[in-house]
Amino acid sequence: MRSLLSAACISFLAATPFFSPVLAQEASSTAPSAAALQTLSEDARGYSRLHNIVVAHQGEVIHEHHQGGPGVDALANIKSLSKTVLAALVGAAIEANIIESTGQSLVSLLGDRVPESADPEVADITVSHLLSLQAGLERTSGENYASWVASPNWVEDALTRPFVDRPGGRMLYSTGSSHLLSAALTYTSGESTHALAQRLLAEPLNIAIPGWLRDPQGVYFGGNDMQLSPRALVEIGELYRNDGMVFDNNGDGQRVLPEGWVAQSWTPRGTSRWTGDGYGYGWFITQLGGEEAYYGRGFGGQALYVIPERELTIVITADPSPPSPGGQFQERLHDLVEDLLTDG
Repeated sequence: MRSLLSAACISFLAATPFFSPVLAQEASSTAPSAAALQTLSEDARGYSRLHNIVVAHQGEVIHEHHQGGPGVDALANIKSLSKTVLAALVGAAIEANIIESTGQSLVSLLGDRVPESADPEVADITVSHLLSLQAGLERTSGENYASWVASPNWVEDALTRPFVDRPGGRMLYSTGSSHLLSAALTYTSGESTHALAQRLLAEPLNIAIPGWLRDPQGVYFGGNDMQLSPRALVEIGELYRNDGMVFDNNGDGQRVLPEGWVAQSWTPRGTSRWTGDGYGYGWFITQLGGEEAYYGRGFGGQALYVIPERELTIVITADPSPPSPGGQFQERLHDLVEDLLTDG
């Protein structure tokens, strides 16, 4: 996506492994109506925490709503929605032959940075297990988060936690798993995760990805605290909606993610213990308004939705500061999207 509607226009205006984004787009869909978009903005005003909503149809932004905080083209802390962006970066690294495949072992990427005190079962953890949050190690999120980020070595701390399941077992939501991916990218490439994000994502998508928080060893935080604008997040969503391709204004395409990456990413491998939604490679999988919907989310109400059958990408940003609005707030965001799909 390269063009935006004018401000005046804007203001008026498969959870299965067999899903194909390309086939889904062969039949053109109808954009949400101006009335439905207006209702979306009106409903959003009922949630003071919300900052922005951006809706793109067939790659064109058709609606932008701003009601506080940084604007639609300003950087925002996307919190754990960073996991979705990091998953895209891993895919781009595979396409660039930096990582062999999702089946590559973590220890082969980290080399001598795996602590001697780590359980031998760490050798069984693959890139796929980290992407789908199925490493099997005790979580570093939730009640363990404060002690983890206070530790002198985040990678070592994450790798020396006890196994509570086998690699490839149940989904264990853990930012430590995502951070291990960032470390793997850094140590196997010889480039920082930020440098890779610039080269492999920001440049082809023509978006800004500035530097963000790093751990005590200088590894960029994997899976949290990235800063992207809502418009940049639309581009991430469009990359997935277009099956890993990015197109210029002449329609010429460049492959950024490996062929088949989107289908793999949108195949449920685990299940969230809190929502029951499936989880693939950095994306949750659900149904909204009778449509297959794929979304990433972050603390406080950061969200990126892709609804392929409707050719829609939707970004929501909100106040990222504590206290948490609770799990029900994500359901309210779902309701906003579902109402747009059913009213449109």
